[in-house]
Amino acid sequence: MTESGDNAERQMRFLFALRSKGVTDQRVLASMERIDRGLFVRGLFSERAYEDMPLPIACGQTISQPSVVGLMTQALAVSPRDKVLEVGTGSGYQAAVLSQLARRVYTVDRHRRLVQEAAALFASLDLNNIIAMTTDGSHGLPEQAPFDRIIVTAAAEDPPGPLLAQLKIGGIMVVPVGRSDTVQSLIKVTRNETGFEYEELRPVRFVPLLEGLGKDT
Repeated sequence: MTESGDNAERQMRFLFALRSKGVTDQRVLASMERIDRGLFVRGLFSERAYEDMPLPIACGQTISQPSVVGLMTQALAVSPRDKVLEVGTGSGYQAAVLSQLARRVYTVDRHRRLVQEAAALFASLDLNNIIAMTTDGSHGLPEQAPFDRIIVTAAAEDPPGPLLAQLKIGGIMVVPVGRSDTVQSLIKVTRNETGFEYEELRPVRFVPLLEGLGKDT
């Protein structure tokens, strides 16, 4: 089989795996088809980039498994005019997927190295609607608030108050909640006129959401 044939088959298997895990939104699937996960996985694990599994990246972090990226993105229900905040840039893969769906994506991480590497990748892919910043994501990004959508890719013991406060009325936040040494729950939070509605989506496992900046900054 030719290399292009190999790639087409690999892509078909990748999308089939997403659908089989419950990712059915056509806009999300199209975005994940356009954004090549292989570009966001470096080194020893690059050959496993198209498998539905989390993989290690620099700074002791991970790139989430594609089905979890798809399900979180689907739950976020992003529209083309939305301004999105992502807390936890990591490899940059989730922000790149969101960039295909939203007007603007702000992504923040406590590790300067991860932000720099992701920003370089965004530039090489002409993803000009992503703004990547090194900052303590647990405090959100007050100067750009409010946000239509917020996605958190690290687990907090409770949905962080500063992030809830930065969500627009009618806005949605998707966040893993629970202690880092146990299975966590993926929670969808919707802000309405009177408060917040919480919906439990599925069990997950994420690195913990930590305050402060990483040692590499």
